[in-house]
Amino acid sequence: MTIRVLIADDHAVVRQGLQMFLSLDDEIEIVGEACDGRQAVELAHELRPDVVLMDLLMPELDGIQAISILRRELPETEIIALTSVLEDSSVVGAVRAGAVGYLLKNTEADELVRAIKAAAQGQVQLSPEAAARLMREVRMPDSPETLTERETEVLREIALGFSNKEIAQHLSIGEKTVKTHVSNILSKLNVASRTQAALYAVRLGLVDSL
Repeated sequence: MTIRVLIADDHAVVRQGLQMFLSLDDEIEIVGEACDGRQAVELAHELRPDVVLMDLLMPELDGIQAISILRRELPETEIIALTSVLEDSSVVGAVRAGAVGYLLKNTEADELVRAIKAAAQGQVQLSPEAAARLMREVRMPDSPETLTERETEVLREIALGFSNKEIAQHLSIGEKTVKTHVSNILSKLNVASRTQAALYAVRLGLVDSL
């Protein structure tokens, strides 16, 4: 299956570099490039990519605002924040907005390819530095609704980095059922992304760390 990727970055040289090495992978197809957040939202609606690589510091509409809009309007599209900025507010803002991943631009090419493939499966992808900051900064909901036993199992699997397909196999349930459970978990915890849900699982002690 080919993973359709949209690149959003206000620097042409960055877009060209990403296009060049990502297109070397047969499983990845670059379907479009956006030079600002507003164009990223418009192109995502038009092209329906599987994954958006989103720079955070862009004109017109910044990356965090664009992530928030896309998460709300195109929930099937996964978003990786790809940035040179490792500020607590940026990391927390991107994940709260609904990014499934947060990687720095100095990430190795093969690592980025792996992250895109994992994100397409809905798996959490954070640079170690970003994960450390998130664990310190992201506040969990004060009084979340109680999760069912099955939802707790699914949450634990999400935090362990498994895709919906893998969770379905592990728990011997349908993939559609897993999607329903994930949707219920995000709703009950009042969070926008699997990443936030995974952090909650760590806080609960369901897993040791991300």
